[in-house]
Amino acid sequence: MFLRNLCFLTVLAALIAFPARRKLEIDIRQSHTRPPNSSNTETPPPVLLPVQSRNPKDLGPGKLLVASRELGDPNFAQTVILLVHYDDEGVVGLMLNRRTDVPVSRVLAQIEAAKGRSDPVYLGGPVETPTVFALLHSTDKLEGAERVFGGVYWISTKAALEKTISSRPDPAVFHVYLGYAGWTTDQLKTEVRLGGWFIFQADHQTVFNANPDSLWHEMIKKTDLKMAGCPAIAGPQQRSAPRRQLDGPT
Repeated sequence: MFLRNLCFLTVLAALIAFPARRKLEIDIRQSHTRPPNSSNTETPPPVLLPVQSRNPKDLGPGKLLVASRELGDPNFAQTVILLVHYDDEGVVGLMLNRRTDVPVSRVLAQIEAAKGRSDPVYLGGPVETPTVFALLHSTDKLEGAERVFGGVYWISTKAALEKTISSRPDPAVFHVYLGYAGWTTDQLKTEVRLGGWFIFQADHQTVFNANPDSLWHEMIKKTDLKMAGCPAIAGPQQRSAPRRQLDGPT
């Protein structure tokens, strides 16, 4: 693997992994939001302006990648991805809006404390889908996990996952993922330059959004938002986003 210090928890049972993979197709539904109230003549405070970027220098852990409308790769079309690891060895991200109908209890059947959990797992990405990761929002430091930003931790080891499951975390702040999205740093920078992704700063409400099917639609509308005195963030002109499948780790 391209990340030497990364430990993946592998789902070994074929009866768990492979049936789960067949169920990972989800229906991303269009959301319909109301237009802003045009009768309000007050100038909104600057904090309401969505912070977005298409500058590769803004990439890093705790950043959200929002797929542009032009991103043609079906693996990543209309996705919102949280970057959980970013260094010279490579980049790891988890898709936040590919919820499945597979319960956590089925994927983590080997963990006693997971029995009875009906909260669904998510497709984290197209790479190593039989592997399991988790995200947890916690006010306490989580030993054995990597802090991504604020109180959001990335769980990538068996010991940390078992400990977390045993504490019976609230599904509203604990999500389990199959697989991940992976890039080399240069590869992701190139895709950003070509206009494939918008970059946002993550927040835990977005990461643990209760309506993930509409998350991309909400985020992409923020990229269109224009305010008085605030110029739109322009992307590359007359250039298409990369349409090839992203390479896995080497």
